[in-house]
Amino acid sequence: MLKKLRWRFILAAMLAFFAVITLIAVLVNVFTYAAITTRVDNSIQSIANSDFRSPRDFKPEPRGEGNPFEGRQDMEAGYMMRFFIVRVDDTGDAAYISMDFIASVDEDSAAEYAEKALSKKSDKGYIGNYRYLKTESDDATVIIFLNASRELQIAKSLLDLSIIISVLSLTLVFILVVIISKKAIKPIENNIKQQKQFITDASHELKTPLTSISTSLDVITAEHGDDEWTDNIKKQTGRMTKLVSELVTLSRLDEDLPLPNKERFSLSNAAWETVDIYQSQAKGRGKKMTVDISENVDVFGDKAGIQQMMSVLLDNAVRYSDKGGEIRFSVYSKKNKARIEVYNTCNYETPPDVDLLFDRFYRPDSSRNTETGGTGVGLAIAKAVAEAHGGSIKAICPDGKSMTIKVSF
Repeated sequence: MLKKLRWRFILAAMLAFFAVITLIAVLVNVFTYAAITTRVDNSIQSIANSDFRSPRDFKPEPRGEGNPFEGRQDMEAGYMMRFFIVRVDDTGDAAYISMDFIASVDEDSAAEYAEKALSKKSDKGYIGNYRYLKTESDDATVIIFLNASRELQIAKSLLDLSIIISVLSLTLVFILVVIISKKAIKPIENNIKQQKQFITDASHELKTPLTSISTSLDVITAEHGDDEWTDNIKKQTGRMTKLVSELVTLSRLDEDLPLPNKERFSLSNAAWETVDIYQSQAKGRGKKMTVDISENVDVFGDKAGIQQMMSVLLDNAVRYSDKGGEIRFSVYSKKNKARIEVYNTCNYETPPDVDLLFDRFYRPDSSRNTETGGTGVGLAIAKAVAEAHGGSIKAICPDGKSMTIKVSF
């Protein structure tokens, strides 16, 4: 249990850190990409607003004698931009291609870029490393392509750096959390050890007086016969003895290796060995029990522990099913997993909280009466046994009129 608790602590801490660092990385990259795109759009818009928007007006001037980017905040920015312009007529053909500000693209490639841009619904976007802008001019479409490879490379480098930093941070934090988790659960570990020690000590202290009471009761019964007082003492002594035994069992199942002696055995045969006595009990109480156990269902586990779990489930069904009710016990294999199902009819006014059903000392009846003779620990033992075998257990009681407990491992 402590091992599971520790790893849950580690998992929770890592998920929280992962969520935070992922959020930070995503926000940084999204805002950076948005800022880069805005800057590129501003640049391409300045090109569109310049004097050479129309091909016939396109007359680039030498750097020292004025240029189309004059008046921009960054006077050198215009000389660092590489772009080309394609004018497409109403037939979709490239009527004019300006290549004076770029060297890495020929006219055929420029025409292909223009064709791709025309096929897109948006007036601006990315095609490869180029940001494009479509504008209408004199019954033609002018498409400006600005080389944004440097800006995109910056965004990609930031993304790669974010991933590397995130992975390294997660690794470092994982190591730190693993180290810190030992100290973090130390108080809980001490408390659990003290509880286990208390249960063990209390069980030994209680067994002696219970045995003495039971022996003395046998003597009294032999000398004076049974009466309502001796019957009540016998009933309560038996219940206390069972409760002490179950608490010791539950404490043992909470250990890191609760069932060390596991082996492969026939679950089918173990189920038949277990169910016989409960068939007699159900019949004696006027209840109908149906048994359906498939052949050749084998499992790897502790046979005594699994039989104890099945006994708890069957005993629970016999005790808590309604008068003249129906009980069904099934064992089968499905999807390479062994399945155990116990169904019984019942009559709860309010459906019990199935999430609490496997808690220690929980009873569906809020009055916690003991008329059925149960201790409230049995289903907790069943859950512990199932989990000790790497399995799961759940209860279904949708309307309070039937209860189904399913185990798979």
